[in-house]
Amino acid sequence: MQESENDILKRVRKIEIKTRGLSNEIFAGKYHTAFRGRGMSFSEVREYRPGDDVRDIDWNVTARSRKPHIKTYEEERELTMMLLVDVSGSRMFGTTDRLKKNVITEIAAVLAFSAAQNNDKVGCIFFSDRIEKFIPPKKGRSHILMIIRELIGFVPRSSGTRLSEPIRFLTNVNKKHTTSFILSDFMDAPSDDADLADALKIAGSRHDLVGIRIYDPREQTLPDVGIVEMKDAETGRKVWVDTSSRRVRDHYAAHWQQNAGRIADTLRHHRIDTAEVATDADYVVELIKLFKQR
Repeated sequence: MQESENDILKRVRKIEIKTRGLSNEIFAGKYHTAFRGRGMSFSEVREYRPGDDVRDIDWNVTARSRKPHIKTYEEERELTMMLLVDVSGSRMFGTTDRLKKNVITEIAAVLAFSAAQNNDKVGCIFFSDRIEKFIPPKKGRSHILMIIRELIGFVPRSSGTRLSEPIRFLTNVNKKHTTSFILSDFMDAPSDDADLADALKIAGSRHDLVGIRIYDPREQTLPDVGIVEMKDAETGRKVWVDTSSRRVRDHYAAHWQQNAGRIADTLRHHRIDTAEVATDADYVVELIKLFKQR
């Protein structure tokens, strides 16, 4: 059932109250140190001093002056955070008291408010198997609330998933360094593997990419509940499944593990930090783990 405008605004306010305070708990005052590869801008050239990194030597100035000089840099005071949010059909699945969509929305809100509290810009890319919506990076509480409102009420045109699309789009629209979070269940088709690898390789050279995978425990294993009709949320295809069969349950679990491993290997190969969050788990704990390892 479609939520009314008033219902959406109430949920926006509820999520704001819940998530604004969580950012301090997750980052424990070390927000900036969690984002390695934070943008650096050129500051000046000065004479080389013992202990300086030789990789920073400015060879042109050194040749002219006949004394070694190095380039110095300063941290850019402004970070741009991008949220790449999966709005495909599978996000509407959930066998606990929360859908994957709800968890994605809350995590996105925590990250966005963390950026806002540090005076950084936040932008958002909604994707399915296409780019559904692009919200350019801006600062401010009202901008964050608008993003949360869209996360709650957005209706995508497509139900499929193609992870390479938002990553390629990110590279095209953001020429400067960003820290970008991919919030998805990562249920991508094997046919996208090659395009995804190419997109990650290009985007990873410019941006700090972080994967946050949201899944429901029931996606890993089937319960023994007899013959049930199952529907693929992204294709609409329906099948009858005999869950009382151990062979069927084992095949289902093996298929899920194979797909999960395939995506995990791709992310690991491109050195992308990842976290996995179950719909019945405390995402705060998983996010703290993620940022501690960075």
